Amino acid sequence: MKNSKIQTAVLTVLITVGSIFSANAQDANTILKKMDDVMYSPKDMTGKQKIILTDKNGKQETREATMQQKGTDKRMFRFTSPASLAGIAVLSLPNDIMYLYLPAFGKERRIATSAKNQNFAGTDFSYDDMESKAYSEKYIPKLLKTEANVFVIELTPKSKSDYSKIIVNMNKTNYYPESMEYYDKGGNKIKEAKYTVKKVSNYWNAELVEMTDLKKNHKTKMQMYDVKYDTGLTDDDFTIRKLKE
Repeated sequence: MKNSKIQTAVLTVLITVGSIFSANAQDANTILKKMDDVMYSPKDMTGKQKIILTDKNGKQETREATMQQKGTDKRMFRFTSPASLAGIAVLSLPNDIMYLYLPAFGKERRIATSAKNQNFAGTDFSYDDMESKAYSEKYIPKLLKTEANVFVIELTPKSKSDYSKIIVNMNKTNYYPESMEYYDKGGNKIKEAKYTVKKVSNYWNAELVEMTDLKKNHKTKMQMYDVKYDTGLTDDDFTIRKLKE
């Protein structure tokens, strides 16, 4: 009789713990999906970017670029200045396809999955960071804790990545990330991104993203301006032909 009660108690504990884990997983997935919905809510978006690179000695370099986005899986990023970089562009397409265009060579080059950890054109953003893909498609989320103003979510890559995990502090009101911390395979924090957001029309937008490489003590600020939403971009605006224009 005593053993039966013990077994029942153990079973109850296991069921309860299993339910908690299941609820947490469901909550994490729901929260991450809401973040994707906010970040990719417009049908399309166009904007200009001012990019400021700051090295460990405080020396700064300024660049300009344009960006176009359609849905969750099509993005075109192109430098417009300085003249030495003008025309260099990246095209992100569905199914993990990315192309880099270098005007000096006059042809596009597909970026291999194994090369997506490389930094793009001297910035602190990797090709992986520049990819247009919903976070819920790339990562398995885990809710670490809930604080007064943020959800703290741990993201583990579903496929091969140089990141072992990303810790996201997500605003509880608008579901936009306030910061992201990137960790390598050894569990060391190697980069961090900070977001400044504002509402443009009906959509939340990151008007400033500041990415810092902690190993190199190097920083890249991307400031978005002249943002327009739902202008009617089509799939034809995200082709290799457009990449080379």
